[in-house]
Amino acid sequence: MIMANSLPVMEQFLSLQGEGKHTGQVAYFIRLAGCDVGCVWCDVKESWNADQHAIRGVDDLVHDAVYSGSPHIVITGGEPSMHDLTDLTHKLRTAGLQVWLETAGVNPLRGEFDWVCLSPKKFKAPLAECLSMANEFKVVVYHPSDLQWAQGFMDNLSKDCLLYVQPEWDKRHCISPLLVRYIQENPKWKLSLQTHKYLEIP
Repeated sequence: MIMANSLPVMEQFLSLQGEGKHTGQVAYFIRLAGCDVGCVWCDVKESWNADQHAIRGVDDLVHDAVYSGSPHIVITGGEPSMHDLTDLTHKLRTAGLQVWLETAGVNPLRGEFDWVCLSPKKFKAPLAECLSMANEFKVVVYHPSDLQWAQGFMDNLSKDCLLYVQPEWDKRHCISPLLVRYIQENPKWKLSLQTHKYLEIP
């Protein structure tokens, strides 16, 4: 049972951000358990069931984040928008840390965030209010049709939102050439790669 001021956590670790805008920067990851999206190509399906993971107090999570030495904290999942992150994010920011959220934006975002990376999924549409909060819009491309599908969200994004396309890892060899051509024809988009997988780091 999840009590107040606590969250289900699959894992915590210090690494480098492997994707998107902050690629290559040191980051301490807090991977929350629980997901209400369920992507078929998800690489952390073991995070989906919150009941299978430890419940940790917010103060302990903040302590660990500060102790990590990283100025950047990534809250990921699972799907972190399932949880009320108000207390956790407030305390992280009060401690002087930047809070970066990775979400599919399928639930209202509750918390204080310095950066929101929204990665939409076909399995459950993102909320318009979450799209408008995105600093970074990262589309994982599994099939060529995903590019046209993603265009349907453009009107809900802010004019300053950064746009990324990223090949799904197992499809990267056939999808990457398509994305190179797409970006050449649509220069407002950038390429994101899962560099942590190439480097074989968490």
